[in-house]
Amino acid sequence: MRDWLDAYSSHTFTAYSASHLAALGIMAALLLTLYAGRRWISQSNRRWRLTRAALAVVLILCELSLNLWYVTEGIYNVKDTLPLELCTISLYMCVVMLIWRSRAIFQIVYFTGIGGALQALLTPVLYYDFPHYRFIEFFAAHIAIMLAVLYMVWVEGYRPTLKSIAITMGFLNVLAGVVYVINTITGGNYMFVSRKPDTPSLLDLLGPHPWYILSLEVVAVVLFLLLYLPFTWKRKAARELDA
Repeated sequence: MRDWLDAYSSHTFTAYSASHLAALGIMAALLLTLYAGRRWISQSNRRWRLTRAALAVVLILCELSLNLWYVTEGIYNVKDTLPLELCTISLYMCVVMLIWRSRAIFQIVYFTGIGGALQALLTPVLYYDFPHYRFIEFFAAHIAIMLAVLYMVWVEGYRPTLKSIAITMGFLNVLAGVVYVINTITGGNYMFVSRKPDTPSLLDLLGPHPWYILSLEVVAVVLFLLLYLPFTWKRKAARELDA
């Protein structure tokens, strides 16, 4: 069992291996289950509260256990382990959103949470394979982020607006500036604004540093517009029914 926790474990992750595909299958199954049960959950205030609480607890446990693992394995380092990656920031925002049912945070985390978590799940920057703790925590946290956001859409009826995209892009640019300063101080590469990751990722297709950051801005806007598209169709259908 010790090998499953060892920071220097031989369980090396390979993208789209059997374990990776299984994790993606679990993600799909959980998303479909949430969608199928959305009306059942919404019929009871108790179910609303329990579902929100369960998602918040999973997210909190993932983050707390990760930091505990960093400390116990002796690898906690301000260069690598501060909670400054986009998905980690989205995780914290999701917890606040779930607890206080914040519409303001939802408007941002709908895009950063789904967009960031989906990219992370499809092209993980991960070095440990199943059954290592880090593999389980990584996929549990990112899947829970997506579930938290889509819970607010499917059960609570929250909706992003076109203005949300502009707000999210503004938030990301301010955040990237702050993180870049922290990277300069610590020597880290949080949010990959200082250099590309060492493992294959979407950034490999977007040019060298720093130009891939500008390319990534365009990709982000396109992705956010695609994420917003289902709501434009629903609004259009609703107007046609009212006409």
